[in-house]
Amino acid sequence: MSRRNEKTYSGPKSDHFDGERFFDPQGAPPKKLREVLRWQFGGERERVKWPEWVDNAFSDTPPPRVDGGKVRLSFVGHASWLIQTAGLNILVDPVWSMRVSPVRWAGPKRHNDPGIAFPALPRIDTVLVSHGHYDHLDVATLSRLAKTFAPRVITPLGNDLAMRAADVAIKAESYDWHNRVEIGGGVAVTLVPTHHWSARGMFDRNRALWASFVLETQAGKIYIVGDSGYGEGKHFRHVAEAHGPLRLALLPIGAYEPRWFMRDQHMNPADAVKALADCRAEAALAHHHGTFQLTDEAIDAPALALAEALDAAKIPRERFAVLKPGQVVEI
Repeated sequence: MSRRNEKTYSGPKSDHFDGERFFDPQGAPPKKLREVLRWQFGGERERVKWPEWVDNAFSDTPPPRVDGGKVRLSFVGHASWLIQTAGLNILVDPVWSMRVSPVRWAGPKRHNDPGIAFPALPRIDTVLVSHGHYDHLDVATLSRLAKTFAPRVITPLGNDLAMRAADVAIKAESYDWHNRVEIGGGVAVTLVPTHHWSARGMFDRNRALWASFVLETQAGKIYIVGDSGYGEGKHFRHVAEAHGPLRLALLPIGAYEPRWFMRDQHMNPADAVKALADCRAEAALAHHHGTFQLTDEAIDAPALALAEALDAAKIPRERFAVLKPGQVVEI
């Protein structure tokens, strides 16, 4: 674990940490500033405008607890989920803020409400935060959760520092890839490599680690991928080999255009279908779309493209479902 009073993570070198920055030996470095400027201002951008606001057709009021071997998954929106099982309430990458940005007055903003109103949340026991990007690590929401429930927060190395710098009440614990953490009730989570990167500002790229999660439940293992490019699919195949069989995968399908800029960090729907085949999960639920416009595709493009990709791969559409915020799946 990182030491509490450090501003940036320090620890022993490893096969994915050079003493200053983390890296993925099978991944790609983040895009350079000139490439960001080319995307934003290069004259070749084709950004589809989203509707200003979309009213949700669903709204979930979860039960206080879900006991036994059943797992209840509620889609909050974007990459945020509530997972209830074995008497535990677990939030994944919780974001209830109106913007995902270092400032409140600018940056990507919500286009729909969270699928669970914050006051309707049950008592939260554990929070999983995959990495430091603002659409996944939202300190305002984490601080609100700390004040209301004081949950345990499990995150990759270095992200605990950003959390505690914002609010010392956030009970953050940081772990490395392949660490397995007991949550309770026979439930455990393992942090696994994913094809991505991390930053909170212009000068801290890859100073903190990023990860996906494999959640062990009585109903089977759930593979939770917050953000990932596809690469060559090695990470997905490794999870199948090391942690399979998987009952369910939560796979991102949005924020992928333009491909020349996004392919190394975000999967498109066709990539996500390949990832499902690689990880060999029985079924998948889509996320990381439809709430915050981070990239250039239309609000409904990921869901439409996923249906086409599933048909092309001859995979039944019901095996890889797209939920709306507030919808629930039970296994």
